[in-house]
Amino acid sequence: MITLIQKYWVHLTLLLLSSIATLSLWPAAYLPSVPGTDKTHHFIAYAALILPTALKQPKYYLAIVVGFITFSGAIELIQPYVNRYGEWLDMVANTLGLLCGWLFAKVMLYFFQKEA
Repeated sequence: MITLIQKYWVHLTLLLLSSIATLSLWPAAYLPSVPGTDKTHHFIAYAALILPTALKQPKYYLAIVVGFITFSGAIELIQPYVNRYGEWLDMVANTLGLLCGWLFAKVMLYFFQKEA
C-alpha cells in the first residue's frame, strides 16, 4: 500500500489539492452538511494532503510543505471573495493537520521499513 502511494504521490497530491481548493472555495450555501466541526474538516484534509508527499519524501520536500502552508493561507485570503469566511484559525487547523499527517507518515514508514 505504501509503495503504491509513493508511486502515485504526485497524482494523489494534485487530486487532493484540487479537492481542497474546490471545497474551500465553493459557496457555503451549497455545501452538504457533514458530521464534525469546520476545524476538524480542515485538519483531516491537510493531514491527507501531506501524506503522499511525506511517504515519498521527494527532493524538494520542504519547499512543497511550505507551498502547502502558502496554499492554505491563500485559500483563507480568497474565501471572502467567494461568499465564504476566511479564518486564521482554519489556517492553524490546516498547519496542525500537515504536522500530524507528516508524523503519521513517519510512523507508517518506521513500521513498514521495520518489517522489510
